[in-house]
Amino acid sequence: MSEINSASSKAPHFPQQPPLSLYIHIPWCVKKCPYCDFNSHAAGPELPEQDYVNALLADLENDLNFVQGRALTSIFFGGGTPSLFSAYHIGRLLDNIAKKVSFADDIEITLEANPGTFEQQKFADFRNTGINRLSIGIQSFDDEQLQKLGRIHNSGEAKRAINMAQQAGFDNFNLDLMHGLPGQSVDEALADLQTASDFSPQHLSWYQLTIEANTEFYKQPPCLPSDDSRWQIFQQGQALLAEQGYQQYEVSAYSQPGKASLHNLNYWRFGDYLGIGAGAHGKITLQNESGAAQLLRTRKSRTPGDYLNTAGNRRITETIAVDEIAGEFMMNALRLNQGFTADEFNRYSGLPISEIEAGLALACQKGLLSIRNKKHIQPTEKGRLFLDDLVALFI
Repeated sequence: MSEINSASSKAPHFPQQPPLSLYIHIPWCVKKCPYCDFNSHAAGPELPEQDYVNALLADLENDLNFVQGRALTSIFFGGGTPSLFSAYHIGRLLDNIAKKVSFADDIEITLEANPGTFEQQKFADFRNTGINRLSIGIQSFDDEQLQKLGRIHNSGEAKRAINMAQQAGFDNFNLDLMHGLPGQSVDEALADLQTASDFSPQHLSWYQLTIEANTEFYKQPPCLPSDDSRWQIFQQGQALLAEQGYQQYEVSAYSQPGKASLHNLNYWRFGDYLGIGAGAHGKITLQNESGAAQLLRTRKSRTPGDYLNTAGNRRITETIAVDEIAGEFMMNALRLNQGFTADEFNRYSGLPISEIEAGLALACQKGLLSIRNKKHIQPTEKGRLFLDDLVALFI
């Protein structure tokens, strides 16, 4: 791809350290949903909140050498259902994290919350701990669909949860919504989407239900809409969201202008993140004084029992092979509608653009990528539709 100037190099070398985020996994749910393949476990009558927060802090202490002087740009409490925890313990955790790692002035701190796991005062208390963004797991506003999905809330509770979030002062929240649900018609899917947009959330995660291995739906598959119906849902849903002022910036992420998730953007740009909690994963760049670096993947003990028994310190670390780095970057960055620049490729992968020139040239020939101003690399509409084929050119 001759129109992008590049130099050659064999090892990753970073002009500056990538941004750093923190992911915190809370593994308990009221019950396991039949479509869920996340590391989540049904909660008992009492949650070991104090012990688990202590383990999280010990886990973070063990990872502090990965921080390398950086401030956290975002924190994300995922699960499971983090809103099962009390605001007191969430606040205690955040206070202690802040003593160990500095926070960026504009840090985004997100908590996943499911309707039915909180009340008005608890939302206000979460806000007072420093949580400044919520991600509310609605999935559908149709009571029949919610039952099929094994959700513990109904449509009325979902709407009340959104109202409570707004009344508690949250002016930045995401609604999680699925489409292509069992027996769902185009009109029903669009009605769900319209109901969600009527609440004017700053962000919408709108994604198709997929049947994953190791789930109840995999063992007993529901009857999903036809491919044609799912395509109509997607096309008409895209148009509806655009009319409502939402910009698609990633495969299943839509936001009002300036409200894209900072945490998720860091994932997709191939930034660094610490992962603490049962089964949490991380990705870290370790760089020496000359700028040469190695990229690491980390993961923690998966089951809550094992995690608690090791005080959160059982970590497995693997080095990402140099010849896999470019492919991993592309697997993430190509999910973004805006794509990336040659400079961003170097900043986040530590490699020169020459490492992917052959793949870029082939992708352009196939009409899957476009290059603007000799440096901005962006998936075309065809590339977004055939994303797997596009990514395969680089791995």
